[in-house]
Amino acid sequence: MKYRVLGRTGLKVSEVGFGAWAIGGNAYGNSYGPTDDEESKKALLKAAGLGCNFIDTADVYGYGHSEELLGEALNGVGEEVFIATKVGGNFYSGSTVMDFSTKYIRYAVDQSLLRLKRDYIDLYQLHNPTLEMIIDGEVFNVMDDLKQEGKIRFYGVSIFKPEEGIAAIKTDKPDALQVVYNIFSQAPAGELFPIAKEHDIAIIAREPLGNGFLSGKYKEDSTFVTGDIRTNFPPQYRSALVKYTNALRFLEREGRRTMAQAALGFVLGNDAVSVVIPGAKTEEQVEDNLKASDEEPLTSEELEKIRAVLAGP
Repeated sequence: MKYRVLGRTGLKVSEVGFGAWAIGGNAYGNSYGPTDDEESKKALLKAAGLGCNFIDTADVYGYGHSEELLGEALNGVGEEVFIATKVGGNFYSGSTVMDFSTKYIRYAVDQSLLRLKRDYIDLYQLHNPTLEMIIDGEVFNVMDDLKQEGKIRFYGVSIFKPEEGIAAIKTDKPDALQVVYNIFSQAPAGELFPIAKEHDIAIIAREPLGNGFLSGKYKEDSTFVTGDIRTNFPPQYRSALVKYTNALRFLEREGRRTMAQAALGFVLGNDAVSVVIPGAKTEEQVEDNLKASDEEPLTSEELEKIRAVLAGP
């Protein structure tokens, strides 16, 4: 496992982390299908045992369940594994409402600490606030206070669009930005990544496997169960993702590099990225993901062929 520095935090993190969205389960929808809690905990321990020391979750994943599993599986691991979680989706009434009020964030951080069985959170992230909220900057005041109080060590912002990340950097407040970056979604590399690198702001790349499609496991007629976010994708969109993935299979190396590892290698090829956080629900998926750190970088020829595939006929 190779390690990188998480921006100006100075934390040395495994370049391949563990995305804990999926292990929250699909009881409340907005996830990736059914899970087995014991298998999820084994996957977390397998990751830690193989040198993965960065795990990203959110309080809303499984309405606290993902954090609970981390607390159970990693209790006793101590400071060996860095935990990043998120706040902003108020689910305590039984449905999710976006809430970035000071009162709610203060309540939510204490609940997360209880579930995680930790005295502090290494990286606390605002979970997709609006651009207007980021520009206003008032929401960062409570994050600064929590940092002063020792409840969090550093904080960041999870974003949808590059302009949100650029606005966050201009405030000089967050230490990290989490953004979708993969072969299908490369926009952040254009303007956001160079600015983040210039300001030593960590980039956490989420959804590196394109909602799982870049793993190469799915066919055009694949279906997904209730509770899996991919049931909400239009059929033609799912079909297009499969077609593009099939056209990228030249990246596979029989017995040496899987499609998922190639997709992760693409993300890691950008040195602005501090850590990539593929999701995993099983030990096998963990092993496959983490091996990407040992793979040779994608060649310039492979990158050119990727561009050609995405450009279309």
